[in-house]
Amino acid sequence: MVTPIGIPDDWDDNNLILFEEFCDLIRTPQRTVRDWRRRGVGPRWTRFQGIGRLYITVAEARRFLASATDPRAEGRSDD
Repeated sequence: MVTPIGIPDDWDDNNLILFEEFCDLIRTPQRTVRDWRRRGVGPRWTRFQGIGRLYITVAEARRFLASATDPRAEGRSDD
């Protein structure tokens, strides 16, 4: 059984998630997430003072995951 991807409810929306942590959280290769960033289809990343490591807020991660969910897929069955 596959565990759904989600942000724990007790995480504060203002906390930061580093690029590598986000990739681990959504179980997606860093290369794929970098490609999303290049194409402008992933979450909105930022850097401290425009340099350094990429990060997003927990709120942005939640927004991205909610927008990436296809509600039409919920009622589907592979039977």
